[in-house]
Amino acid sequence: MAPWLHAAEGGVTIDLFVQPRASKNQIVGVQGDELKVRLTSPPVDGAANKLCGEYFAKLFGVAKGDVTLVAGERSRHKRLLVRGLTVDEVLRTVDIP
Repeated sequence: MAPWLHAAEGGVTIDLFVQPRASKNQIVGVQGDELKVRLTSPPVDGAANKLCGEYFAKLFGVAKGDVTLVAGERSRHKRLLVRGLTVDEVLRTVDIP
């Protein structure tokens, strides 16, 4: 299993390293034990956190309310809980370069 992905009750958790102020929203690979994602939003007033949740909700085809930031509110190192998905579904969806 990928070191950044963990099964959780009712879904999965994903460990992220977020790079804000990027030119486009995209997953760029794995950095250490985290999935690295670039987001266009600046890390101001929770904008990057909000965009992170919206990006992953759209990527996985789940409601925005099914994606919750559970750790890392003020850090580049974040943990998301995505409800309603399995580890296999995430691995099939995430295209790591």
